[in-house]
Amino acid sequence: MFKKVLIANRGEIAIRIIRACRELGIQTVAVHSEADSGALHTRFADQAVCIGPAPAAQSYLHMPALISAAEVTAADAIHPGYGFLSENIHFAEVVNRCGITFIGPSAKAMALWGDKVTARETARKYGFPLLPGSGALENAEHALRESHRIGYPVMIKARGGGGGRGMRVARNDAETLRGFESATAEAKAGFGNAELYLERFVERPRHIEFQALADQHGQVWSLGERECSIQRKNQKLIEEAPSSVVTDELRQEMGSVIQRALRETGYVGLGTLEFLRDEDGALYFMEMNTRVQVEHPVTEMVTGVDLVVEQIRAAAGEKLELPDTRTWKFRGHAIECRVLAEDPDTFAPSPGVIQEYHPPGGAGVRVDSGVFGGYRVPSVYDSLLAKVIVHAPTRGQAIRRMQGALSEYIIGGIRTNLALHQAILADSDMVEGQMTTRTLDRIIQERAVARNAAHATSEKS
Repeated sequence: MFKKVLIANRGEIAIRIIRACRELGIQTVAVHSEADSGALHTRFADQAVCIGPAPAAQSYLHMPALISAAEVTAADAIHPGYGFLSENIHFAEVVNRCGITFIGPSAKAMALWGDKVTARETARKYGFPLLPGSGALENAEHALRESHRIGYPVMIKARGGGGGRGMRVARNDAETLRGFESATAEAKAGFGNAELYLERFVERPRHIEFQALADQHGQVWSLGERECSIQRKNQKLIEEAPSSVVTDELRQEMGSVIQRALRETGYVGLGTLEFLRDEDGALYFMEMNTRVQVEHPVTEMVTGVDLVVEQIRAAAGEKLELPDTRTWKFRGHAIECRVLAEDPDTFAPSPGVIQEYHPPGGAGVRVDSGVFGGYRVPSVYDSLLAKVIVHAPTRGQAIRRMQGALSEYIIGGIRTNLALHQAILADSDMVEGQMTTRTLDRIIQERAVARNAAHATSEKS
Protein backbone atom coordinates (compact mmCIF):
# COMPACT_ATOMS: atom_id res chain seq x y z
CA MET A 1 0.00 0.00 0.00
CA PHE A 2 1.11 3.57 -0.63
CA LYS A 3 2.74 5.51 2.19
CA LYS A 4 1.84 9.01 1.01
CA VAL A 5 -0.61 10.23 -1.64
CA LEU A 6 -0.58 13.70 -3.17
CA ILE A 7 -4.04 14.89 -4.16
CA ALA A 8 -3.91 16.93 -7.36
CA ASN A 9 -7.25 18.62 -6.77
CA ARG A 10 -9.19 20.87 -4.43
CA GLY A 11 -12.55 21.26 -2.65
CA GLU A 12 -14.85 18.47 -1.61
CA ILE A 13 -13.22 15.76 -3.74
CA ALA A 14 -9.82 16.46 -2.15
CA ILE A 15 -11.40 16.00 1.28
CA ARG A 16 -13.16 12.84 0.12
CA ILE A 17 -9.82 11.37 -0.96
CA ILE A 18 -8.14 12.44 2.29
CA ARG A 19 -10.80 10.54 4.24
CA ALA A 20 -10.32 7.42 2.13
CA CYS A 21 -6.54 7.58 2.65
CA ARG A 22 -7.00 7.87 6.40
CA GLU A 23 -8.98 4.64 6.41
CA LEU A 24 -6.11 2.95 4.62
CA GLY A 25 -3.43 4.42 6.90
CA ILE A 26 -1.97 6.59 4.13
CA GLN A 27 -0.54 10.08 4.71
CA THR A 28 -1.78 12.82 2.39
CA VAL A 29 -0.41 15.92 0.69
CA ALA A 30 -2.78 18.71 -0.31
CA VAL A 31 -1.78 21.09 -3.07
CA HIS A 32 -3.35 24.50 -3.36
CA SER A 33 -3.21 27.75 -5.27
CA GLU A 34 -2.73 31.09 -3.56
CA ALA A 35 -6.51 31.55 -3.69
CA ASP A 36 -7.01 28.31 -1.74
CA SER A 37 -4.45 28.93 1.00
CA GLY A 38 -7.16 28.75 3.67
CA ALA A 39 -9.20 25.97 2.09
CA LEU A 40 -10.40 23.05 4.19
CA HIS A 41 -8.47 20.39 2.29
CA THR A 42 -5.20 22.10 3.21
CA ARG A 43 -6.10 21.76 6.90
CA PHE A 44 -7.20 18.13 6.75
CA ALA A 45 -4.17 16.80 4.88
CA ASP A 46 -0.92 15.87 6.65
CA GLN A 47 1.00 18.32 4.48
CA ALA A 48 0.09 21.22 2.22
CA VAL A 49 2.07 22.72 -0.66
CA CYS A 50 1.31 25.92 -2.58
CA ILE A 51 1.73 25.26 -6.30
CA GLY A 52 1.07 28.68 -7.85
CA PRO A 53 -1.26 31.64 -8.27
CA ALA A 54 -5.04 31.48 -8.54
CA PRO A 55 -5.49 30.74 -12.28
CA ALA A 56 -5.81 26.96 -12.72
CA ALA A 57 -3.40 26.97 -15.67
CA GLN A 58 -0.69 28.22 -13.31
CA SER A 59 -1.53 25.89 -10.43
CA TYR A 60 -3.88 22.90 -10.60
CA LEU A 61 -3.17 22.33 -14.31
CA HIS A 62 0.57 23.04 -14.03
CA MET A 63 2.21 19.61 -14.29
CA PRO A 64 5.77 20.65 -13.30
CA ALA A 65 4.47 22.21 -10.08
CA LEU A 66 2.47 19.10 -9.20
CA ILE A 67 5.36 16.73 -9.89
CA SER A 68 7.74 18.95 -7.89
CA ALA A 69 5.32 18.95 -4.96
CA ALA A 70 5.13 15.16 -5.07
CA GLU A 71 8.91 14.80 -5.19
CA VAL A 72 9.58 17.32 -2.42
CA THR A 73 7.08 15.62 -0.10
CA ALA A 74 8.17 12.08 -1.08
CA ALA A 75 4.67 11.12 -2.22
CA ASP A 76 4.64 7.72 -3.89
CA ALA A 77 1.25 8.19 -5.59
CA ILE A 78 -0.89 10.98 -7.04
CA HIS A 79 -4.69 10.94 -6.98
CA PRO A 80 -6.11 13.33 -9.60
CA GLY A 81 -9.72 13.40 -8.34
CA TYR A 82 -12.06 14.62 -11.08
CA GLY A 83 -11.70 17.51 -13.51
CA PHE A 84 -8.37 19.28 -13.98
CA LEU A 85 -5.79 16.65 -15.05
CA SER A 86 -7.74 13.54 -14.04
CA GLU A 87 -8.20 12.33 -17.63
CA ASN A 88 -5.02 13.78 -19.11
CA ILE A 89 -3.05 10.92 -20.66
CA HIS A 90 0.17 12.93 -20.80
CA PHE A 91 -0.06 13.71 -17.08
CA ALA A 92 -0.53 10.01 -16.25
CA GLU A 93 2.53 9.17 -18.34
CA VAL A 94 4.64 11.89 -16.71
CA VAL A 95 3.63 10.77 -13.23
CA ASN A 96 4.58 7.16 -13.94
CA ARG A 97 7.87 8.12 -15.64
CA CYS A 98 8.82 9.97 -12.46
CA GLY A 99 8.46 6.77 -10.47
CA ILE A 100 5.16 7.82 -8.90
CA THR A 101 1.94 5.82 -9.20
CA PHE A 102 -0.97 7.50 -10.95
CA ILE A 103 -4.16 6.44 -9.17
CA GLY A 104 -6.22 5.65 -12.21
CA PRO A 105 -6.01 3.46 -15.30
CA SER A 106 -2.81 3.06 -17.27
CA ALA A 107 -1.99 5.54 -19.99
CA LYS A 108 -2.75 2.81 -22.54
CA ALA A 109 -6.20 2.16 -21.08
CA MET A 110 -6.84 5.90 -20.85
CA ALA A 111 -5.93 6.25 -24.51
CA LEU A 112 -8.51 3.59 -25.37
CA TRP A 113 -11.30 4.83 -23.11
CA GLY A 114 -10.51 8.33 -21.84
CA ASP A 115 -10.01 9.83 -25.27
CA LYS A 116 -13.58 10.39 -26.43
CA VAL A 117 -12.90 9.68 -30.11
CA THR A 118 -10.90 6.50 -29.51
CA ALA A 119 -13.45 5.38 -26.92
CA ARG A 120 -16.17 5.35 -29.57
CA GLU A 121 -14.10 2.99 -31.71
CA THR A 122 -13.27 0.80 -28.72
CA ALA A 123 -16.93 0.67 -27.73
CA ARG A 124 -17.91 -0.23 -31.29
CA LYS A 125 -15.49 -3.18 -31.18
CA TYR A 126 -17.24 -4.59 -28.12
CA GLY A 127 -20.75 -4.15 -29.45
CA PHE A 128 -21.91 -1.02 -27.68
CA PRO A 129 -24.55 0.84 -29.72
CA LEU A 130 -23.33 4.23 -30.95
CA LEU A 131 -24.92 7.40 -32.25
CA PRO A 132 -23.61 8.62 -35.63
CA GLY A 133 -20.53 10.79 -35.05
CA SER A 134 -17.18 11.95 -36.35
CA GLY A 135 -13.51 11.54 -35.63
CA ALA A 136 -11.35 14.40 -34.37
CA LEU A 137 -12.12 17.68 -36.15
CA GLU A 138 -9.25 19.41 -37.91
CA ASN A 139 -10.85 22.84 -38.20
CA ALA A 140 -14.18 24.66 -38.54
CA GLU A 141 -14.54 23.70 -42.19
CA HIS A 142 -14.07 20.04 -41.31
CA ALA A 143 -16.75 20.47 -38.63
CA LEU A 144 -19.15 21.79 -41.29
CA ARG A 145 -18.52 18.86 -43.62
CA GLU A 146 -19.05 16.34 -40.83
CA SER A 147 -22.20 18.13 -39.66
CA HIS A 148 -23.68 17.79 -43.15
CA ARG A 149 -22.74 14.11 -43.27
CA ILE A 150 -24.26 13.31 -39.86
CA GLY A 151 -27.23 15.64 -40.29
CA TYR A 152 -28.42 18.41 -37.96
CA PRO A 153 -28.76 18.78 -35.06
CA VAL A 154 -25.30 17.77 -33.86
CA MET A 155 -23.49 18.01 -30.54
CA ILE A 156 -19.99 19.50 -30.59
CA LYS A 157 -17.94 17.81 -27.86
CA ALA A 158 -14.47 18.17 -26.37
CA ARG A 159 -12.26 15.20 -27.11
CA GLY A 160 -10.59 15.33 -23.69
CA GLY A 161 -13.49 16.84 -21.83
CA GLY A 162 -15.92 16.06 -19.07
CA GLY A 163 -18.31 17.71 -16.65
CA GLY A 164 -20.41 19.14 -19.46
CA ARG A 165 -17.74 21.61 -20.56
CA GLY A 166 -16.63 22.04 -24.14
CA MET A 167 -20.06 21.04 -25.48
CA ARG A 168 -22.36 22.93 -27.84
CA VAL A 169 -25.53 22.03 -29.78
CA ALA A 170 -25.55 23.13 -33.41
CA ARG A 171 -28.69 23.13 -35.57
CA ASN A 172 -27.27 24.88 -38.62
CA ASP A 173 -23.98 25.96 -40.20
CA ALA A 174 -23.81 29.27 -38.35
CA GLU A 175 -24.20 27.53 -34.99
CA THR A 176 -21.57 24.98 -35.96
CA LEU A 177 -19.04 27.71 -36.69
CA ARG A 178 -19.83 29.64 -33.49
CA GLY A 179 -19.94 26.47 -31.42
CA PHE A 180 -16.66 25.18 -32.81
CA GLU A 181 -14.90 28.40 -31.85
CA SER A 182 -16.32 28.69 -28.34
CA ALA A 183 -16.03 24.96 -27.52
CA THR A 184 -12.40 24.97 -28.69
CA ALA A 185 -11.54 27.80 -26.33
CA GLU A 186 -13.41 26.21 -23.42
CA ALA A 187 -11.84 22.80 -23.97
CA LYS A 188 -8.32 24.25 -24.16
CA ALA A 189 -8.82 26.27 -20.97
CA GLY A 190 -10.52 23.49 -19.04
CA PHE A 191 -8.60 20.40 -20.13
CA GLY A 192 -5.48 21.55 -21.96
CA ASN A 193 -6.80 19.78 -25.09
CA ALA A 194 -8.62 21.86 -27.70
CA GLU A 195 -9.63 18.98 -30.01
CA LEU A 196 -13.33 18.42 -30.70
CA TYR A 197 -15.58 15.83 -32.34
CA LEU A 198 -19.26 15.58 -33.33
CA GLU A 199 -22.13 13.35 -32.36
CA ARG A 200 -25.77 13.30 -33.46
CA PHE A 201 -27.87 15.24 -30.96
CA VAL A 202 -30.86 13.50 -29.35
CA GLU A 203 -33.58 16.02 -28.48
CA ARG A 204 -35.11 14.52 -25.32
CA PRO A 205 -32.88 11.76 -24.00
CA ARG A 206 -32.26 10.39 -20.57
CA HIS A 207 -28.68 10.33 -19.35
CA ILE A 208 -27.79 7.00 -17.75
CA GLU A 209 -24.32 5.92 -16.70
CA PHE A 210 -22.87 2.63 -15.42
CA GLN A 211 -20.23 2.46 -12.70
CA ALA A 212 -17.37 -0.02 -13.16
CA LEU A 213 -14.43 -1.02 -11.00
CA ALA A 214 -11.49 -3.25 -11.93
CA ASP A 215 -8.33 -4.47 -10.22
CA GLN A 216 -4.96 -5.64 -11.53
CA HIS A 217 -5.95 -9.30 -11.17
CA GLY A 218 -8.48 -9.39 -14.01
CA GLN A 219 -11.52 -8.83 -11.83
CA VAL A 220 -14.15 -6.37 -13.07
CA TRP A 221 -17.35 -5.32 -11.33
CA SER A 222 -20.28 -3.47 -12.88
CA LEU A 223 -21.88 -1.70 -9.92
CA GLY A 224 -25.13 -0.69 -11.56
CA GLU A 225 -26.32 2.55 -13.04
CA ARG A 226 -27.02 6.15 -12.10
CA GLU A 227 -29.69 8.42 -13.54
CA CYS A 228 -28.20 11.83 -14.42
CA SER A 229 -30.93 13.39 -16.57
CA ILE A 230 -31.48 16.51 -14.43
CA GLN A 231 -28.90 18.83 -15.94
CA ARG A 232 -28.50 22.35 -17.25
CA LYS A 233 -26.30 23.10 -20.24
CA ASN A 234 -24.94 19.54 -20.00
CA GLN A 235 -23.95 20.11 -16.36
CA LYS A 236 -25.46 17.50 -14.06
CA LEU A 237 -27.34 18.86 -11.07
CA ILE A 238 -29.15 15.88 -9.52
CA GLU A 239 -28.16 12.23 -9.77
CA GLU A 240 -29.74 9.10 -8.37
CA ALA A 241 -29.30 5.34 -8.19
CA PRO A 242 -30.82 3.19 -9.45
CA SER A 243 -32.58 4.56 -12.55
CA SER A 244 -36.34 4.06 -12.64
CA VAL A 245 -36.19 2.90 -16.29
CA VAL A 246 -33.42 0.30 -16.09
CA THR A 247 -34.68 -3.22 -15.53
CA ASP A 248 -32.77 -5.99 -13.76
CA GLU A 249 -32.40 -7.73 -17.12
CA LEU A 250 -30.92 -4.66 -18.84
CA ARG A 251 -28.64 -4.02 -15.87
CA GLN A 252 -27.25 -7.56 -16.06
CA GLU A 253 -26.92 -7.41 -19.86
CA MET A 254 -25.03 -4.12 -19.81
CA GLY A 255 -22.93 -5.28 -16.88
CA SER A 256 -21.75 -8.36 -18.77
CA VAL A 257 -20.73 -6.34 -21.83
CA ILE A 258 -18.95 -3.75 -19.68
CA GLN A 259 -17.07 -6.39 -17.71
CA ARG A 260 -15.84 -8.12 -20.86
CA ALA A 261 -14.76 -4.86 -22.52
CA LEU A 262 -12.80 -3.59 -19.52
CA ARG A 263 -11.23 -6.96 -18.74
CA GLU A 264 -9.99 -7.46 -22.29
CA THR A 265 -8.60 -3.91 -22.53
CA GLY A 266 -6.72 -4.26 -19.24
CA TYR A 267 -8.56 -1.49 -17.48
CA VAL A 268 -7.76 -0.91 -13.79
CA GLY A 269 -9.56 1.39 -11.34
CA LEU A 270 -12.84 3.26 -11.45
CA GLY A 271 -14.59 4.04 -14.73
CA THR A 272 -18.01 5.32 -15.70
CA LEU A 273 -19.57 4.45 -19.05
CA GLU A 274 -22.12 7.05 -20.07
CA PHE A 275 -25.14 6.40 -22.28
CA LEU A 276 -28.04 8.31 -23.78
CA ARG A 277 -31.45 6.65 -23.74
CA ASP A 278 -33.58 7.94 -26.60
CA GLU A 279 -37.34 8.39 -26.76
CA ASP A 280 -37.76 4.78 -27.91
CA GLY A 281 -35.83 3.35 -24.96
CA ALA A 282 -32.61 2.49 -26.83
CA LEU A 283 -29.26 3.07 -25.09
CA TYR A 284 -26.34 4.63 -26.98
CA PHE A 285 -22.76 4.77 -25.71
CA MET A 286 -21.43 8.33 -25.44
CA GLU A 287 -18.14 8.21 -23.60
CA MET A 288 -16.26 6.80 -20.66
CA ASN A 289 -14.90 8.84 -17.77
CA THR A 290 -11.70 7.19 -16.56
CA ARG A 291 -11.85 8.65 -13.06
CA VAL A 292 -13.99 8.98 -9.98
CA GLN A 293 -17.24 10.83 -10.74
CA VAL A 294 -18.76 13.72 -8.80
CA GLU A 295 -21.86 11.59 -8.28
CA HIS A 296 -20.08 8.47 -7.01
CA PRO A 297 -21.70 8.72 -3.51
CA VAL A 298 -25.13 7.54 -4.73
CA THR A 299 -23.58 4.29 -5.92
CA GLU A 300 -21.78 3.94 -2.61
CA MET A 301 -25.06 4.37 -0.75
CA VAL A 302 -26.94 1.65 -2.64
CA THR A 303 -24.08 -0.85 -2.92
CA GLY A 304 -22.20 -0.39 0.34
CA VAL A 305 -18.91 -0.19 -1.60
CA ASP A 306 -16.46 2.61 -0.75
CA LEU A 307 -15.44 3.41 -4.31
CA VAL A 308 -12.52 5.70 -3.49
CA VAL A 309 -10.97 3.24 -1.03
CA GLU A 310 -11.30 0.43 -3.59
CA GLN A 311 -9.88 2.67 -6.32
CA ILE A 312 -6.77 3.31 -4.22
CA ARG A 313 -6.44 -0.37 -3.31
CA ALA A 314 -6.69 -1.35 -6.99
CA ALA A 315 -3.98 1.15 -7.95
CA ALA A 316 -1.72 -0.31 -5.25
CA GLY A 317 -2.10 -3.77 -6.79
CA GLU A 318 -4.27 -5.33 -4.12
CA LYS A 319 -6.74 -8.05 -5.05
CA LEU A 320 -10.19 -6.66 -4.34
CA GLU A 321 -12.80 -8.74 -2.57
CA LEU A 322 -16.27 -7.57 -3.55
CA PRO A 323 -19.48 -9.60 -3.91
CA ASP A 324 -20.53 -11.07 -7.24
CA THR A 325 -22.55 -8.33 -8.91
CA ARG A 326 -24.70 -10.93 -10.67
CA THR A 327 -26.33 -11.85 -7.37
CA TRP A 328 -26.51 -8.67 -5.31
CA LYS A 329 -29.41 -6.21 -5.34
CA PHE A 330 -29.47 -2.47 -4.79
CA ARG A 331 -30.09 -1.45 -1.20
CA GLY A 332 -32.86 1.13 -1.44
CA HIS A 333 -32.53 4.40 -3.35
CA ALA A 334 -30.06 7.30 -3.21
CA ILE A 335 -30.23 10.86 -4.55
CA GLU A 336 -27.52 13.53 -4.77
CA CYS A 337 -28.05 17.29 -5.17
CA ARG A 338 -25.14 19.52 -6.16
CA VAL A 339 -25.25 22.74 -4.16
CA LEU A 340 -23.70 25.57 -6.17
CA ALA A 341 -22.65 29.13 -5.35
CA GLU A 342 -24.88 30.77 -7.90
CA ASP A 343 -28.12 32.71 -8.16
CA PRO A 344 -30.97 30.17 -8.51
CA ASP A 345 -32.76 32.35 -11.07
CA THR A 346 -30.06 34.01 -13.16
CA PHE A 347 -27.33 31.38 -12.57
CA ALA A 348 -24.79 34.14 -12.09
CA PRO A 349 -21.84 33.00 -9.93
CA SER A 350 -22.02 34.13 -6.32
CA PRO A 351 -18.51 34.19 -4.85
CA GLY A 352 -17.89 35.77 -1.48
CA VAL A 353 -17.69 34.99 2.22
CA ILE A 354 -19.99 32.38 3.75
CA GLN A 355 -21.17 34.22 6.85
CA GLU A 356 -23.32 31.45 8.30
CA TYR A 357 -23.10 27.72 7.67
CA HIS A 358 -25.11 24.77 8.99
CA PRO A 359 -25.26 21.51 7.00
CA PRO A 360 -28.24 19.13 7.30
CA GLY A 361 -28.07 15.84 9.16
CA GLY A 362 -30.16 12.93 10.35
CA ALA A 363 -30.64 9.33 9.30
CA GLY A 364 -29.64 8.61 5.72
CA VAL A 365 -28.19 12.08 5.07
CA ARG A 366 -24.60 12.67 3.94
CA VAL A 367 -22.92 15.97 3.02
CA ASP A 368 -19.64 16.05 1.08
CA SER A 369 -18.34 19.60 1.23
CA GLY A 370 -15.20 21.69 1.33
CA VAL A 371 -16.65 24.87 2.83
CA PHE A 372 -17.31 26.28 6.31
CA GLY A 373 -18.51 29.44 8.04
CA GLY A 374 -16.11 32.25 7.21
CA TYR A 375 -14.83 30.55 4.06
CA ARG A 376 -14.38 32.83 1.05
CA VAL A 377 -15.73 31.19 -2.11
CA PRO A 378 -13.28 32.10 -4.90
CA SER A 379 -14.49 33.34 -8.26
CA VAL A 380 -11.90 31.51 -10.33
CA TYR A 381 -13.03 27.88 -9.90
CA ASP A 382 -16.08 25.67 -10.25
CA SER A 383 -19.02 26.89 -8.17
CA LEU A 384 -19.66 23.55 -6.42
CA LEU A 385 -19.99 24.10 -2.66
CA ALA A 386 -21.29 20.73 -1.51
CA LYS A 387 -23.12 17.57 -2.42
CA VAL A 388 -26.11 16.52 -0.33
CA ILE A 389 -26.72 12.78 -0.60
CA VAL A 390 -29.65 10.92 0.93
CA HIS A 391 -30.47 7.22 1.16
CA ALA A 392 -33.89 5.69 1.86
CA PRO A 393 -35.74 2.40 1.29
CA THR A 394 -37.72 3.75 -1.70
CA ARG A 395 -37.37 6.50 -4.30
CA GLY A 396 -40.37 8.39 -2.93
CA GLN A 397 -38.92 8.34 0.57
CA ALA A 398 -35.55 9.48 -0.78
CA ILE A 399 -37.15 12.49 -2.47
CA ARG A 400 -38.94 13.48 0.74
CA ARG A 401 -35.76 12.97 2.76
CA MET A 402 -33.85 15.20 0.36
CA GLN A 403 -36.51 17.90 0.57
CA GLY A 404 -36.16 17.84 4.34
CA ALA A 405 -32.37 17.92 4.22
CA LEU A 406 -32.28 20.87 1.84
CA SER A 407 -34.73 22.80 4.03
CA GLU A 408 -32.24 22.46 6.92
CA TYR A 409 -29.22 23.62 4.91
CA ILE A 410 -28.14 27.14 5.92
CA ILE A 411 -25.55 28.93 3.79
CA GLY A 412 -25.54 32.66 4.52
CA GLY A 413 -23.74 35.52 2.81
CA ILE A 414 -23.87 34.21 -0.76
CA ARG A 415 -26.56 32.99 -3.15
CA THR A 416 -27.06 29.26 -3.71
CA ASN A 417 -29.28 27.05 -5.85
CA LEU A 418 -31.06 25.41 -2.89
CA ALA A 419 -34.42 26.90 -3.96
CA LEU A 420 -34.02 25.51 -7.48
CA HIS A 421 -33.38 22.04 -6.08
CA GLN A 422 -36.61 22.22 -4.10
CA ALA A 423 -38.51 23.21 -7.24
CA ILE A 424 -37.04 20.26 -9.13
CA LEU A 425 -37.88 17.78 -6.38
CA ALA A 426 -41.50 18.98 -6.38
CA ASP A 427 -41.89 18.74 -10.17
CA SER A 428 -44.27 16.05 -11.40
CA ASP A 429 -41.81 14.61 -13.95
CA MET A 430 -39.19 14.23 -11.23
CA VAL A 431 -41.63 12.74 -8.74
CA GLU A 432 -42.92 10.24 -11.31
CA GLY A 433 -39.44 9.38 -12.63
CA GLN A 434 -40.25 10.65 -16.13
CA MET A 435 -37.52 13.28 -16.45
CA THR A 436 -35.28 13.86 -19.48
CA THR A 437 -32.31 16.13 -20.03
CA ARG A 438 -34.80 18.83 -21.07
CA THR A 439 -36.85 18.71 -17.86
CA LEU A 440 -34.75 21.28 -16.03
CA ASP A 441 -35.01 23.72 -18.95
CA ARG A 442 -38.81 23.56 -18.64
CA ILE A 443 -38.69 24.06 -14.86
CA ILE A 444 -36.41 27.08 -15.25
CA GLN A 445 -38.72 28.59 -17.86
CA GLU A 446 -41.80 28.05 -15.66
CA ARG A 447 -40.06 29.68 -12.70
CA ALA A 448 -39.15 32.67 -14.86
CA VAL A 449 -42.76 33.06 -16.04
CA ALA A 450 -44.01 32.87 -12.45
CA ARG A 451 -41.49 35.51 -11.30
CA ASN A 452 -42.44 37.86 -14.11
CA ALA A 453 -46.14 37.45 -13.33
CA ALA A 454 -45.55 38.11 -9.65
CA HIS A 455 -43.47 41.20 -10.50
CA ALA A 456 -46.20 42.52 -12.82
CA THR A 457 -48.86 42.00 -10.15
CA SER A 458 -46.69 43.77 -7.59
CA GLU A 459 -46.21 46.78 -9.86
CA LYS A 460 -49.96 47.07 -10.49
CA SER A 461 -50.76 46.98 -6.79
